[in-house]
Amino acid sequence: MSFDRNTAKLVGSRNLNPNTTDDEPPFISIVIPAYNEASRIGACIAAFQNCSELSSYRHEVIIVVEKSSDDTLAIAERMTTGHGSFKVIGNRDHRGKGHAVRTGMLAARGDIAFFMDADLSTPLKEITPFLARFESVPEVDIIIGNRQHPDSAIVRRQSALRQGLGQCFNFVLRRLTGIRVRDTQCGFKAFRRRARETIFPLQTISGFAFDVELLLLATQLGFRVEDRPVEWRNADGSKVHIVRDSVRMLRDALRVRAAVARTLERAKN
Repeated sequence: MSFDRNTAKLVGSRNLNPNTTDDEPPFISIVIPAYNEASRIGACIAAFQNCSELSSYRHEVIIVVEKSSDDTLAIAERMTTGHGSFKVIGNRDHRGKGHAVRTGMLAARGDIAFFMDADLSTPLKEITPFLARFESVPEVDIIIGNRQHPDSAIVRRQSALRQGLGQCFNFVLRRLTGIRVRDTQCGFKAFRRRARETIFPLQTISGFAFDVELLLLATQLGFRVEDRPVEWRNADGSKVHIVRDSVRMLRDALRVRAAVARTLERAKN
């Protein structure tokens, strides 16, 4: 496998008609992983349908529903019927957020692809400064939200316990993997096509530590990663169990460096 990192300018890639067809690929793809999100997937879809930030770009919104015990899939399919810019994918198994994101990213067709959480903790208006950065600096391959950036606006914080555990987890990750990113777990990240099409076929972790694997792969493959301040609001109803999932994330973090090394070795052969 070879890794092509030739730069591709975004100027001229806009299309003022936001509706997409198979013959007219979108400029922006947005992937939304969803699991047991019946209580808020409707509001999420409505936000995209009324999003002025996307109105001047040809775009697609890919909602990937992990096998759920509620009506998330049915609501998503009903609300997006007749809207050509939406695609709903129902995964047959519940394997984790990483699996859902990978499914959506492999289906994405845009020059720039975002993934973000269904609770829209980071509002859609943050799409605009990310796109502006991609346009102004063609060498940037990946941009991620950083809630710890001094210019980030934290409208509603997590509990002190969750915030402390999150910061501790990120510190451990940086020590274990050598990643310099201060906020690996912010659910708002964007990839140029060249980075997305190289990295996501190599992703193997399906749980919450998949972000770490993506960033480590990006670093090892020589892609340029930047972080940006974001507005962020903690949403109620988190699917993360504070103890159980912290243990799982730590376990995956311990494995991720070796997993990435094996992945890259296989890719060379």
